[in-house]
Amino acid sequence: MIKENVILGEGVAIYHPELVNLYGCIIGENSRIGTFVEIQKGASVGARCKISSHTFICEGVDIEDGVFVGHGVMFTNDIYPKAVNPEGDLQTEADWQVVKTRVKARASIGSNATIICGITIGEGALIGAGAVVTRDVPDYAIVAGVPARIVGDVRMREKEAATVTSLA
Repeated sequence: MIKENVILGEGVAIYHPELVNLYGCIIGENSRIGTFVEIQKGASVGARCKISSHTFICEGVDIEDGVFVGHGVMFTNDIYPKAVNPEGDLQTEADWQVVKTRVKARASIGSNATIICGITIGEGALIGAGAVVTRDVPDYAIVAGVPARIVGDVRMREKEAATVTSLA
């Protein structure tokens, strides 16, 4: 379901609009949204992004232009989540504060990664599939594992790939 309060840029492709949950969010021009994606109020997705199926983008997540988000990626927005307040009543929005997360331009997040709130994923960074990202990721870093650790640099891998291709 796509609520009326969603702002969709020109050329946004949502392949199965009846199988998404979008409300109060902003989606930039020419972005693609997969099936079974939820994007909550106060979240934004930049232009020319690809958000793959089964992904959850919660309130407080800001994704810049040209970002790839793989299948089943989960973002969080509360460091200490609880169901009830100190009085034992179900929590409301008044009982907690959103912790924001930023994904800079052209980053890529592999399938089934979990992004803990309050961090920045750097420009052009690559998050390995299944990683649990618990701290900031520098620009162009490759991170993998649980918790995610730096294992390389995207720019070096691209140079290596170009060298192998030119030798072939």
